[in-house]
Amino acid sequence: MLEPGHLLDIANTEMPFGKYRGRILIDLPEEYLLWFQKQGFPGGKLGELLAWTLELKIEGLEKLVKPLKGKRLDPAQSQS
Repeated sequence: MLEPGHLLDIANTEMPFGKYRGRILIDLPEEYLLWFQKQGFPGGKLGELLAWTLELKIEGLEKLVKPLKGKRLDPAQSQS
C-alpha cells in the first residue's frame, strides 16, 4: 500500500545505479521505468519505489509528488 512516506521517498531518493544514476526517482523517464518493469524491478524498497513511481506517472499523478522534493517526513509520523 502506498503511504505518505513513500511519496516523500519517491520525491527525494536518487537512483543509485545505471544510466540515470543520481537522478531523483520521480524525474526518471517513464520509458526507463517501463524497461525495469519488463526486466523485473530490483528487490527491496528501491524496487517498490520504482514500481510506485511508474504507477504515478502512468496515472498522470507525478505533479502531486514534485512539490515534495526537498521535504522529509518526521520519523515519528512514518509508518514504513
